[in-house]
Amino acid sequence: MILPNGTTVAVVDGKKLRLFRNDGTESCIQLVEETIAEIPPANRRSGLRSRNDPVKRRSLRREKDDFVARAAAYLDRLILDRKIISLFVVTDPWTLGELQRHFHDATRETLIGELLGRDFTSSSVGSIEAALTRA
Repeated sequence: MILPNGTTVAVVDGKKLRLFRNDGTESCIQLVEETIAEIPPANRRSGLRSRNDPVKRRSLRREKDDFVARAAAYLDRLILDRKIISLFVVTDPWTLGELQRHFHDATRETLIGELLGRDFTSSSVGSIEAALTRA
């Protein structure tokens, strides 16, 4: 894959957002992790029952939905403030669908691509670079 220099790579799932900037050349990806402002945690409900409880499963889904919506808003703000010029998203299909539902039009225009697959939020920078290179 050719990833333009200066492109921001957002690696996101339902719980975590990591941002990287490509400081390499277009054909040789070299990601540098950027520090992001903390996305505030979801408002958690107390008193949930067992793990198999359908109410708890719905609550966990709501927490993930909420986080993805807040991550999309965070990315929107960076793009509207012109801190991100081009965006590439690495995520799973469900999270991408949720992000796209919440993205501002300017963010959709800035998005240059996405890599769908397994969760990379806990992966090393080298693993993410390798996945982008193979794509």
